Amino acid sequence: MARDAGRPLRADAQRNRDKILATAVRVFTEEGLDAHFERIAREAGVGTGTLYRNFPTREALIEAAYRNEVARLCDSVPGLLATMPPHEALRAWTRRFIDYATAKFGMADALRAVVASGTNPYADSHEMIQAALSSLMAAGTAAGTIRSDIRPTDMFAALAGIALTSAKPEQREQAERLLDLTLDGLRPARPQLPES
Repeated sequence: MARDAGRPLRADAQRNRDKILATAVRVFTEEGLDAHFERIAREAGVGTGTLYRNFPTREALIEAAYRNEVARLCDSVPGLLATMPPHEALRAWTRRFIDYATAKFGMADALRAVVASGTNPYADSHEMIQAALSSLMAAGTAAGTIRSDIRPTDMFAALAGIALTSAKPEQREQAERLLDLTLDGLRPARPQLPES
């Protein structure tokens, strides 16, 4: 039986759940839909009973693993902004976005199976990511390190394009170069000095 979503988990149970979700992303990325629950449980360091108590079906596990990746990406924004200047926080977050896109790409078959079962694992993810990106860009604009004429939707479109073309692990170097190019384009123009 699945856990009661309204009741908070004990700390040890939450740690087990987090380990299961992180392992599930990696294993579904490596093996696709054929990933075995037993392998996920073993590599997460939990029993299969613990895995099934939290996630009674393959679809429930896949959906939770994907949603957890989105939440981790978006929840990282306040910590990044608290520990580094806004332009560095945005740079660090875009790298995390590519990590998320790589995991999503690797889990594509598994996610399609969830959609086919009638569940939408993507519900709210676009809005959550857009809100996270908006916070980062607003901080950069306020600090004067990001152009004010670029909208968060523009930046999201650029990141989505990079993810579509360079999300495979073997394309990471290209993704990094494209991120640098995109982020360089966000810098405000330097005022031109008058000619003497």
